[in-house]
Amino acid sequence: MKNVLAPFSQALALALALAAVSPAQAVQFDVEIINLTRGSYFTPFLVAAHPEGNNLFVSGEPASANLQAMAEGGDISGLVADVAALNATLSENPAGGLLAPGASTTTSHDTDPAPDNTRLPIVAMILPSNDGFMGLNAVEIPTEPGTYVYNVPAYDSGTEGNDEIVGSGVPGEPGYPAPPPVLASSGSGGSGVNAMAEGFVHIHRNVLGDDDIAGGDSDIVNTVHRWLNPVVRVVVTVN
Repeated sequence: MKNVLAPFSQALALALALAAVSPAQAVQFDVEIINLTRGSYFTPFLVAAHPEGNNLFVSGEPASANLQAMAEGGDISGLVADVAALNATLSENPAGGLLAPGASTTTSHDTDPAPDNTRLPIVAMILPSNDGFMGLNAVEIPTEPGTYVYNVPAYDSGTEGNDEIVGSGVPGEPGYPAPPPVLASSGSGGSGVNAMAEGFVHIHRNVLGDDDIAGGDSDIVNTVHRWLNPVVRVVVTVN
């Protein structure tokens, strides 16, 4: 008996084979980042497009030294070097400094020079916090024109105890960095919350804070700086 489905099966197999070897599609897209918190700031953002199979962090696993530097002090230079080594297209500090509560910033990307860059990571430290950061973790970049919305939580890098006192922000040293706007809204004289580094990346438990501006356990003001996840909204518009 003649197999009438054979030509269809062969054509389907050929189509699947061609799809498997087809090059990735270059994408032009805009990224808007919106600070959803009432009183927290974000340090300079790193926005990148890199190949599949790479991550700046993995929940439940220890943070890299470069992630630690970003999460504890807002230093993205090490992570920039990491993604640059992957031939990533990237944007550094699109807000031109701190992103204030309720503010937004936008950056544009084109993966045409490297169409295999199909994953989008975005990270920045949240202030005030010891080692908190927002993290969009290598989501697949849409290829169909349209608008795509991602609500992003705060993570804890697990590299520093959340003592919640003003400090240097240098990895390995206690305390959080407090540039002028953050210092102006912080308390002082806190004795420090008793906390240990967890040792792995996880969803942040939120800052505790207190309402004692000139003492107490924490320099974080609970009526100003506490948040609920998500802390950032990312809007990707594919052109």
